[in-house]
Amino acid sequence: MPLVIRDVIPQDLPAVLALNESELPHVGKIDMAQVLWFAAHADYFRVARKDEHLAGFLIGLRPGSSYTSLNYRWFCERYVDFAYVDRIVVARHARGQGLGARLYDDFAESMPASISLITCEVNTIPPNEQSMGFHMNLGFTRVGTLSTEAGQKEVALLLKRF
Repeated sequence: MPLVIRDVIPQDLPAVLALNESELPHVGKIDMAQVLWFAAHADYFRVARKDEHLAGFLIGLRPGSSYTSLNYRWFCERYVDFAYVDRIVVARHARGQGLGARLYDDFAESMPASISLITCEVNTIPPNEQSMGFHMNLGFTRVGTLSTEAGQKEVALLLKRF
């Protein structure tokens, strides 16, 4: 069965939450209330499914959201319009098959033609070297650093022009 990328539906949400939790600390912890908030408010929330199994997902927002993430707010304070990736998670069984890049392409294609920036962050403390390498290979560049949780967490703030 081919890979299908489609909008999230309520039946996907428990699997999305489980996949997110499986990738801590490389992605931020969320609960079902936050997943439901994203489902209702995110500009982009799509899942990739293969053989009836969740293979990955991407959640993205544009400026103007009530989202309170410090990382998202950092970009809002510095850029007029952009497409922000709050999180992208690819299941271990689906890695190495280009799925992350396909989700990013789908995200970019879903944005209005006036959008020329994709932004995101990658953990540097604790380090997420696999994600950093992935994003560098996609053409992202580091435009800042943000330290939170009394220095227990640090992210590289990344940007890609398309």
